[in-house]
Amino acid sequence: MQADDPSLQVAQWFREAESVVILTGAGMSAESGIPTFRDAQNGLWSQFDPLRLASAAAYRDDKALVWGWYVWRMAMVRQAQPHAGHRALAQLAALKPGMTVVTQNVDDLHERAGSADAIHLHGNLFASRCFACARPAGDVGIPTCAVSEPTLRLPPPRCTHCDGHIRPGVVWFGEPLPETSWQQAVERAHGCDLLLAVGTSGVVYPAASLPGIARARGARVVEINPVATDLSCKADAVWRTTAGEGLSKLFAALTTE
Repeated sequence: MQADDPSLQVAQWFREAESVVILTGAGMSAESGIPTFRDAQNGLWSQFDPLRLASAAAYRDDKALVWGWYVWRMAMVRQAQPHAGHRALAQLAALKPGMTVVTQNVDDLHERAGSADAIHLHGNLFASRCFACARPAGDVGIPTCAVSEPTLRLPPPRCTHCDGHIRPGVVWFGEPLPETSWQQAVERAHGCDLLLAVGTSGVVYPAASLPGIARARGARVVEINPVATDLSCKADAVWRTTAGEGLSKLFAALTTE
């Protein structure tokens, strides 16, 4: 890869590819001001370990505490805005109809930027459902207090069908990935010619196995990340830049010739 302008080599590979997969991770959302999972604490939440707030067992033990934390996260996401990298992905999809966005993030920034068909491996923060019967809950609303004055404890709404408690639509520790989403992601990785891993640490499995699946089938793998990760030594090319800058430069390289 050309050290002075990596966008040129990546743009060439993008043009040559018939099918492209973009795998995004927490770094993508962090550029919009959404803390990564382990950093998603401040103020009154600093005394709690996020790992203890993201399991079915934790929810059973203290529903109001867990629901309050997730509503606070929903409020943060609603205040955040898609950045240039999110918008560039929607623009790149227009250039490459065979492109698929697969994300490990549970926010809706890809959709708000125009990537309506993003595959969410870890669920969707706003796709709440009943903890008892699993029926979709629809829009549960975000109390104003969650934005202006985050509430430590907030009782979850009740299911209109069975009166069970509503839970966030994310994948908790100990739960499997959504089967359909995972199968779609694996199929896309198997069939792609180019995979761009953007803002992902490459340590959360099974999502972290997708670049290896693609490469084993002959696809090129490019890492776009300002820091080294477990994926760096396995990628065909490494681009040390942020998602916002790198994806914008890639789109520019593809459209200015």
